[in-house]
Formats: sequence, C-alpha cells, structure tokens
Amino acid sequence: MKETFPVMKEKILEVWVQPRASRSEIVGYRDQFLHLRVTAPPVEGEANQSVIKLIAQALGIPPSRVEILKGGRGRRKKVRVLEVPLRNWEKLENMKREAPKSQKPGEA
Repeated sequence: MKETFPVMKEKILEVWVQPRASRSEIVGYRDQFLHLRVTAPPVEGEANQSVIKLIAQALGIPPSRVEILKGGRGRRKKVRVLEVPLRNWEKLENMKREAPKSQKPGEA
C-alpha cells in the first residue's frame, strides 16, 4: 500500500519576480513577498512559465498544481498552489522565518 503524507490543500503565495536574471532561483522572502529570479524574459508568458516550473520544482509538485491568479503581466503576482506535501511546504516557510524584514522587493 502506498504511504500517504499530510497535504496542504491550497495556498496563495504573494510573489515578486525578477525576469532575465542570470539564473533561476528562489531568493527567499522580503516583506510578505516570495522573491524569485528567472532567466526567461517577460515576453509571451515565458517568465510566467518559468515561475510556475520553479515553484513546482521547489515544492515537489507537478506544474499543473501551480496557477498564476493575478499579475500575469507584472512583477508582483498571486500564485495558487494545490495539494502540497506539508514537509515540502515547511522548507519554503523556513525561508520566511529567516528573511530580513526591512527590505522591500526591488531594492538592492
């Protein structure tokens, strides 16, 4: 029998994206935003697809469980993730606890 793990049904993430970065990565949290860098340009949805893939990979879920709800044409986005194993979600939440509080998205 397949072992089951506790799963978070749904979560909305506030994301800030830097397109055309030198590498795709999750930088961490700055204020309430999850700061991401993606190598794709913000042309024809390429950066959005990279965001979906990056979040899905980080949470260990298929990209079909990640959806951009708002901000498809901007840097600030609302992203919904579905059915995330809690152990994977905790890794992302640990980044939030370690994040500096004073810096805003877009500031160096």
